[in-house]
Amino acid sequence: MKELELKYGCNPNQKPAKIYMANGGELPIKIINGRPGFINLMDALNSWQLVKELKAATGMASASSFKHVSPTSAAVGKKLSNTLKKIYFVDDIIGIDDSPIACAYARARGTDRMSSYGDFIALSDICDETTANIIKREVSDGIIAPGFTEEALKILTQKKKGSYVVLQMDENYIPELTETKQIFGISFAQARNNIKLDDSVLTNIVSKNKNLPDSAKTDLLIALITLKYTQSNSVCFAKDGQAIGVGAGQQSRIHCTRLAGNKADLWHLRQHKKVMELNFLPSLGRADRDNCIDIFLSNCPEDVIGQDVWQNYFASKPQPLTENEKSEFLNKISDVSLASDAFFPFGDNIERAKKSGVSYVVEPGGSIRDDNVIEVSDKYNMVLIFNGIRLFHH
Repeated sequence: MKELELKYGCNPNQKPAKIYMANGGELPIKIINGRPGFINLMDALNSWQLVKELKAATGMASASSFKHVSPTSAAVGKKLSNTLKKIYFVDDIIGIDDSPIACAYARARGTDRMSSYGDFIALSDICDETTANIIKREVSDGIIAPGFTEEALKILTQKKKGSYVVLQMDENYIPELTETKQIFGISFAQARNNIKLDDSVLTNIVSKNKNLPDSAKTDLLIALITLKYTQSNSVCFAKDGQAIGVGAGQQSRIHCTRLAGNKADLWHLRQHKKVMELNFLPSLGRADRDNCIDIFLSNCPEDVIGQDVWQNYFASKPQPLTENEKSEFLNKISDVSLASDAFFPFGDNIERAKKSGVSYVVEPGGSIRDDNVIEVSDKYNMVLIFNGIRLFHH
């Protein structure tokens, strides 16, 4: 297939729309099921690059959950603890411990479930039956992977009344070195961002603390590769083999850090005993549970646990999680990794990062206030790396 006509572009009024190879060659994707839209395909092709690079950098099965051309999270296929299985709603999935790609997607989808609602999925490895069973019950628009088992395809092609988008990517496809786009009828061309992100970009440690364990290296690479395909400005927090907070598309870097940090805090707080013990009504759907947890952890928990409303969501009235309890829980968090797609102009980003348990930071460096950023990092005994690499993506 050399060209694919689409229903419309980003919006219904943007017609006609299509994808095609400018050189007249065959498209490197095969439509197995469904009818992908313009944004579906932008999500698919950006997310595929992310998981392919993440697997190349870590050697582990990788997955991402994409919405509106930015990842909500990305993860590698580390086994899940019982706590993570429960908060990701996969504790009943048979065979998950034996499927690295299922573990990777469960992590990616579970990180920020509110943002992942209606996601586009990318897998670095063949989609197996276990992964398909996770996807089966989530609200999702589609998936791209290098292949699918027969059992997985049977499950996925029945999703959304048979209209679920299933794309197979040619994993050997190599794009041309120059990429082009048009804005307002004017063509732009640039070299593709082929920079390789691996351990070699984590060697210039500028802080007093030089202790960088392998687990932190993996998390920093996950954060960096995630940022490479996140709409800028962007900041990413990572821990335990997954991105746990992505702040994307903000004009101010401190706002990126706050947004990503707040998401990371929510990821941690979902593991608090009071959240784990929320006694939901059996009839309450998964999306409603996600929404309840989000409100329960917000500044307005009374909206779901108030005297006149809690019966709509819970079988027993929950006890609120107080601000003091939240602070006490979060103050114990450490060993979180943080990456930024451009330099931190002020030490306030490090101050905010510390509140979310960050111990390891990688950023390009090059600010006239680098000394201040280093000073604040040293104050908290963080490991700070200047890698000299900007990762803007638009």
